[in-house]
Amino acid sequence: MTALALLIAPDPPSLSSATTGDAALAEQVRRAAGDGGYRGLSVALIENGRIRHAGVGDTGGPDPRPVGPGTSYELGSITKAMTGMLLADLGLSPETPVRELLPGVRFSDPAVGSATLAELSSHRAGLPSVRTTPLSFLRSYLYIFGGADPYAGAGPREALDDAAAVSADGRGEVSYSNLGVSLLGLALARHAGTDYETLLRTRLLGPLGMTSTAVLQPDEPLPAGHAYGESAYGQAMDPWRDHGHAGAGGAVWSTSQDIARLVQGVMAGTAPGSGAATPRLAAGDDRRIGYGWFTTGYGDREITWHNGATGGHSTYAGFDRASGRGVVVLGNTGAPVDDLGRRLLGVAPPDGDAPPVRELVFALVFSFAGLGLLYSAFRNPHLDRVATISRALWAALFLWLGHRAGAWGPVPPFVWAVGAGAFAAAVAAAATRWPAMPLTARPPSWHTWLSPALPAALLLTLAAFLVL
Repeated sequence: MTALALLIAPDPPSLSSATTGDAALAEQVRRAAGDGGYRGLSVALIENGRIRHAGVGDTGGPDPRPVGPGTSYELGSITKAMTGMLLADLGLSPETPVRELLPGVRFSDPAVGSATLAELSSHRAGLPSVRTTPLSFLRSYLYIFGGADPYAGAGPREALDDAAAVSADGRGEVSYSNLGVSLLGLALARHAGTDYETLLRTRLLGPLGMTSTAVLQPDEPLPAGHAYGESAYGQAMDPWRDHGHAGAGGAVWSTSQDIARLVQGVMAGTAPGSGAATPRLAAGDDRRIGYGWFTTGYGDREITWHNGATGGHSTYAGFDRASGRGVVVLGNTGAPVDDLGRRLLGVAPPDGDAPPVRELVFALVFSFAGLGLLYSAFRNPHLDRVATISRALWAALFLWLGHRAGAWGPVPPFVWAVGAGAFAAAVAAAATRWPAMPLTARPPSWHTWLSPALPAALLLTLAAFLVL
């Protein structure tokens, strides 16, 4: 049974042998990447004013193809650095309260409306990262287990409503906020009399020749030949369509070729708003922050950077002014690429983080939920049919959830196959006792049927969600 389960066991991402571009750089990328849970990496290295490109691995998806400088990825929060550049380029006073650019928005907390543009760009406005509601909490678990867009395609109206509903707490301290930079992007666009995408294209993308970078609307197709997103452990992830949060990175797609132009322009000081990368304030842990861009000290080295992470893509752009070297790394899994980018800049990163405890629990505990059923099948003299069905449904649900969201890679997929084999053995053992089982151990009542109905409903809901 375990051997058969191996056929459908989790398949964590790994780099294929496909290679494009500069062969020496590609080999350097492979060495730096190690066994990091990547599917395809598109990399640009900037040295002495020259840009070299390399692609290793593939796009994933139904028709995997080698990645290259023109392969599109979800950009994520690197866009926050671009929004900071827009602030620097537009000539607005950075001390302007955001309410002055959005007079029609009624902020429930006056402190949010009085936050300055500089505070929003440097994460000092005290806004939470996102607005938390019961619905957003549910979406977060659909994202974990089903790979769904947790923002549900939020547009500008929804983003402004979220900003208007939250409170500011800890203003003046650097506390990373997606919502704060989303609000900044919408405010800058409103000031310019346009939408964020048009503002970004006319003030920054166009002048830099970044023709492959775009904010996708909900009904727009994904870029041709794009990379397919996966979690760090192999689950397919839906693209994020939250164009209302574009200023913070929602629904923005780009290529390593385009972002290399951005980094090169900022390094040279020729990009519009490149002064945004100048560090202005302490941000803790040897970090300083400008308008969107972070600068971190590593001994006698300073790296100016921003990263990005969506459900299925991870990105990094950084440069060292002193050495004149810059790097862009785009990956199509949830595995962070920050350390890889720093290695390519010649900075030894700290030891990698351990896998999140939650994902380890999903892998190691959820995979063996069927063992309780197996034990009952052999040892419980009062086992009945309703209880057996209920336990089997719960075990199947947990086995499925473990498959989708477990830390596969750190935990060998064989573990899941063993759990699946134990579940199959439990079902077989229970089947041998089925003819002699009573329907219920006690006289049935309405809550008797609730026991199997709940896991059945959850299984059907998850199945419908994944199919639709």
